[in-house]
Amino acid sequence: MRSKVLPGATTAEDVEAQFYEALQQADIERLMAVWSDDDDIACVHPGGPRVIGAGAIRATFEAIFANGAVDVRVHQLRSVQSHGCAVHHVVEHVQVQGDDGQPQAAYVLATNVYMETPQGWRMVAHHASPGSPRELQEISEAPSSLLH
Repeated sequence: MRSKVLPGATTAEDVEAQFYEALQQADIERLMAVWSDDDDIACVHPGGPRVIGAGAIRATFEAIFANGAVDVRVHQLRSVQSHGCAVHHVVEHVQVQGDDGQPQAAYVLATNVYMETPQGWRMVAHHASPGSPRELQEISEAPSSLLH
């Protein structure tokens, strides 16, 4: 069993913060601690295949961390939570090194899914879109003036 206590992680938001901090520190143990013990956990990296299971997910992040930490900041959180499940839609602002060696920004849309387990909140899915060099705009429905 992989479950570890996540210090200070009492909500899905806390677990998400630990996930992104682990990316920023290239801390594979901390990153894997946020994931559920469920066999069907899934991760999709930008433009990549669906990766299922803790061992496969760990291997993909180890490969990413071989190049160092991921300079990522999350903003524009939208969330829905109900019955022990939380779905977070976020914009990830990632600093990457361009072909010319200069830092460049990439913006990634990501969906993170969390479940409340006996061990506390844990990530069960992370799905990230291919990045864009421009900040992604949000399209939302205009609020209706009619209340019902």
